Amino acid sequence: MFTATALGRLPVPVKDAAAAQLADGSLVLLGGIDLSGASTDAIVLVRGRDVVRRGSLPSPQHDAQAAAIGRFLYVFGGGQFSSYDHILRYDPTSGAVTQVGTLPVPASDVAVTSLGDTAYVVGGYDGARALDTIIAWRPGAPPRVAGHVPSGVRYAAVAALDGRLIIAGGTESGGATDLILSFDPRSGAVSPIGRLPTPLTHATAVVFDGRVLLIGGRRTATDERTSAILSIDPASGQTQTVGHLAQPISDAMAGASGGQVILAGGETATGPLSSLLGLRAG
Repeated sequence: MFTATALGRLPVPVKDAAAAQLADGSLVLLGGIDLSGASTDAIVLVRGRDVVRRGSLPSPQHDAQAAAIGRFLYVFGGGQFSSYDHILRYDPTSGAVTQVGTLPVPASDVAVTSLGDTAYVVGGYDGARALDTIIAWRPGAPPRVAGHVPSGVRYAAVAALDGRLIIAGGTESGGATDLILSFDPRSGAVSPIGRLPTPLTHATAVVFDGRVLLIGGRRTATDERTSAILSIDPASGQTQTVGHLAQPISDAMAGASGGQVILAGGETATGPLSSLLGLRAG
């Protein structure tokens, strides 16, 4: 079972930031929503217990997601008052942010991960409808539609493991879904492999010790957060509860480093958090 230890605090409370991990294990948070409910342009670097501000986005935004490819991080979509179609490159050495591409349509509420030199953008919201696309993009090439999920989905959780994408939960037209999908980028096939114990959206996915962990989230599209930490077997789709947070949290950011999962920020019923937690299996 996983237990949580306090590691420190973020500069300010934040939820819904884009997040990705550098090769050295550092977790980078880009944008998000602060305690006042406003979007932020802050870029924050979390390295162990050290937390520093390291640059700014061109403008405040939230509900984007990010992926690491090589030595850069790439931020896909997001929004503030409307959804964005930009693909931004963040250089962690200089702190510089540059636009390097555009998505086929504006998209916020996306889920993003990477395999090798390719990032995958799952679902999202274009300002009018939820998207059913899986967009593949690599630096220097145009984005392409690599597959489709069964229906338009927002706020899904996604992780890459064993050459595939595991896509869990999210918000569909009828509310939160419990579906677990596997996407094979070689064939473009999307297959259902299991179901979550309950419908879940706004959860956080991270790969740890050969499995996908799903942390927190909401059982409905609007509220009913959970403290559960779930483990998903990527081969069978079977799930089990492997721990609980001290309180129900959704919309957090996570990475795995030094034998633990780093969980940053997120939201409870009272608003965004500044907490920085280390989750260890015991």
